[in-house]
Amino acid sequence: MEGLSTLATVLLLVPLASAAVITLFFRRSGKAAEWVSVVAAGIIMVLAFVLIFAWSGSGSLTASIPWLVLGDFRIEMGFLFNAEAATMLAVVGFIGFFIHLFSIGYMDDDPAQGRFFAGLSIFMFSMLGIVLADNLFMLFIFWELVGFSSYMLIAHYWDKDFASAASKKAFVVNRVGDFGFLIGIVWAYHYFGTANISEMSALVASGEKDVVTGIGLLLMCGFVGKSAQLPLQVWLTDAMAGPTPVSALIHAATMVAAGIYFMVRIFGILSPFTLDWILWSGAIMTTFAGICALGQDDIKKSLAYSTLAHLGYMATAIGLGFPGLAIMHMAMHACFKATLFLCSGSVIHACHHEQNMFKMGGLLRRMPITGIAFLIASLSISAVPFTAGYYSKDTIIASAWGLFANGSGGEYLGAYILTVLGALFTALYMGRMFFVVFLGKPNSEKAAKARESSVWMTLPLIVLGWVLSLGAGWFVQPGLDGSWLGGAMTSLLPTHAVEFMVQGFGNDGWKAAHAVYEASGAGWVEWLNLACVLAGFAFTFFYYGRGPSADRLEVNHPAVFQAVERHGWFDDLYDWYVAKVQQRFADILGFLDIFLIAGLLVRGAAGVAGLTGTLLRSLQVGSVHSYVYWFLIGIVFFWIFAAT
Repeated sequence: MEGLSTLATVLLLVPLASAAVITLFFRRSGKAAEWVSVVAAGIIMVLAFVLIFAWSGSGSLTASIPWLVLGDFRIEMGFLFNAEAATMLAVVGFIGFFIHLFSIGYMDDDPAQGRFFAGLSIFMFSMLGIVLADNLFMLFIFWELVGFSSYMLIAHYWDKDFASAASKKAFVVNRVGDFGFLIGIVWAYHYFGTANISEMSALVASGEKDVVTGIGLLLMCGFVGKSAQLPLQVWLTDAMAGPTPVSALIHAATMVAAGIYFMVRIFGILSPFTLDWILWSGAIMTTFAGICALGQDDIKKSLAYSTLAHLGYMATAIGLGFPGLAIMHMAMHACFKATLFLCSGSVIHACHHEQNMFKMGGLLRRMPITGIAFLIASLSISAVPFTAGYYSKDTIIASAWGLFANGSGGEYLGAYILTVLGALFTALYMGRMFFVVFLGKPNSEKAAKARESSVWMTLPLIVLGWVLSLGAGWFVQPGLDGSWLGGAMTSLLPTHAVEFMVQGFGNDGWKAAHAVYEASGAGWVEWLNLACVLAGFAFTFFYYGRGPSADRLEVNHPAVFQAVERHGWFDDLYDWYVAKVQQRFADILGFLDIFLIAGLLVRGAAGVAGLTGTLLRSLQVGSVHSYVYWFLIGIVFFWIFAAT
């Protein structure tokens, strides 16, 4: 046990050491910086798998030391490594390494490589801290470090206005969610008497403490901000201003999934009302974000809305009561969404940083490795049978129907309808992207001259796209669920990570969700899902055609396009609030500050003191007779005061 704790400590410190070395010695040496960061990412991946394999798979690995002690109040820094942590660690370590590898090719001509790779290492350090944290205080520290590193990486192109604005927007919006999160942490510590995640869950499980809806809702604020859920989703699409590897690592595979991971981590202290809130919020997002994705010309922004939609699926799984299934979809999503973002990066790099899909076209012939990876990931995200996304996404939708059919509540019917619509829109926007970008003829000179990316960029596409986006979920497929490497691996994933996704916290993982669906006897549900996928691809093929040079929705229905392009005018609403409400309130406070505090209290007090001093100074005339008169007048006033 002590050896595993040491291994976890080394794992956490490796990326911090990488960032320190790059910052101190290689800020201006891009090639050296990239290799330091990539080697560190490789070490993280290896150590993560060593830790997962060395762990027994049962119980929890815990270790902590006091960090801050103030009387009875103490904050500890410690590790909690258990089943869900093993899954998240595998995702962060494996996906993170291949995104680092992709960055070598993508950032090869960037003059600020040192700063970029130092930022990636800081992010990996922060993310690993969230994965391993055993208490809410430690988790919050790393939570804020993730926010800082995200801000820094989004603002990589800081000299461009859109990148600067996007980074500030991400920082501010996340602070809104984190404010509620912090209040929830303080309330949880006051109520439970501890911030340790395992101890809080144990107190609720034993009946010593009841779940408190307010605590759950406030802690959920952190998830809403970090995972960009309603109403704080507005920052994620703007964050595409950062380099594409940043979009893949932070805003597709790991950081936004941290909110889902956290809610699974504290699942035991969430009340039924909180779970219902998460259910409805997630289900609405699956459809809302899918609609908005159809109004984007920028390939990365369309994928960003896809991320919002699938974070909604993960939240829906939590709300349905299947945290293991939520983690499973998070892992599957990390594979196919990282692939899609890296494919978009490969295309953008080949087209000399062109991001408008309708200025591409015909790229499948010129970039076959990228095109095939994008196609497989598109099928996976759309839940085509036997791809990775099918086993998790389809089960989330089917289990919602199963709960309704089994009489668990009418709200599950609403969740089912919304998630089915979300599946339809997934096929629509993914079919649109593939047919526009990869089929037909080039629509610009840049696209006509595009060629396949270097091996640094295509190798991650093959591993994440051709292999994992296809087969990462086969561990639940009979005949493909075999173990190997002495039982350490099941299908393509570590066995200990697979066990949590299948079982959850005992009986709330994929197996339980699938059993709920099977108990309903509604075999038509899966066929309806498949029909939605096929209908979505067929419609986009005939509506958009192959490689069109203009968005037909924008041309034929400009009002509809504007509505979805503005994603419901959330930004306009917030801009109005800031300009008309918040700014006016700030102006009132500014006036009160100048008039009351600076004017009356500060300058007024100074003026009264100065006037009093002037009057008193005028009495100092140097005449004994005058002083006697003033003395007598003072006695008279004192006698009158005493007499009354």
